[in-house]
Amino acid sequence: MRWLLATFPGFRGGLLGLLVLAVVYLSTTVVPAGHVGVQDFFGRVSDRLLPPGIALIVPGTHVVKFSVQTRELKESAAVPTSEGLIVNLDVSLLFRLRPDAAGRVYKTIGTRFEGVVIDPQLRAVIRDVTAEYEAKFLYSASREVVAQNMFRHIQAALAPRGIEAEQVLLRNVQLPDLLTTAIQEKLQAEQQAQRMRFVLDRERQEAERKRVEAQGIADFQAIVARGISPELLKWKAIEVAHELSKSPNAKIIVLGDKSGLPIILTDK
Repeated sequence: MRWLLATFPGFRGGLLGLLVLAVVYLSTTVVPAGHVGVQDFFGRVSDRLLPPGIALIVPGTHVVKFSVQTRELKESAAVPTSEGLIVNLDVSLLFRLRPDAAGRVYKTIGTRFEGVVIDPQLRAVIRDVTAEYEAKFLYSASREVVAQNMFRHIQAALAPRGIEAEQVLLRNVQLPDLLTTAIQEKLQAEQQAQRMRFVLDRERQEAERKRVEAQGIADFQAIVARGISPELLKWKAIEVAHELSKSPNAKIIVLGDKSGLPIILTDK
């Protein structure tokens, strides 16, 4: 070795450079964006978490990187309803790991905490909550209430573990065929009943409009009738006779019948 160093003086500098690069390599790590690093030094887990970016570590330290981004866990389950019917549900859970809980999760659960904690808890919540409702709640718009109830249960179960549940989504609900047909027929009957109520309301409004219109006409006729007197009729007869007398056509006009109105006998 001494001969090698004496023969090649530059070898010493190159070896020293390699050692420095090796130490730097072993003393640094890169934590990706949206992650935190947990430092495991031969079984001793440090409470100091590494933020995203380049970080200095003690050589020999194993850095476990945990994602703290929002992730989706999908679950499909066949579960019973309150009346004992089996329904198939496709459920999605949106969750994230709290950065401050990454070290505790690593020490108590491990890196596969989704399969150890979240997945079993989600299956249990789906089964327990669905058993509280009838199947029709899962088919109608009320299924959002079921999803919110699932969210409250899973949130309470995961929060002590350092996992934050963000939302529960019911992606798909499959009911038994006979029940689906019955629910659809019921909904169609309800829609038909609502349509008939609308038609009846419209007809009642139209009848009321006609009644008001007829009453107005009757009131008008009564007012006009009260204003017509024999004297007025005679005066109108005189006016008609006067106008007829101005006509160049030959005619015979008889005046003085019981009504007082002129009668045209001939018109040549």
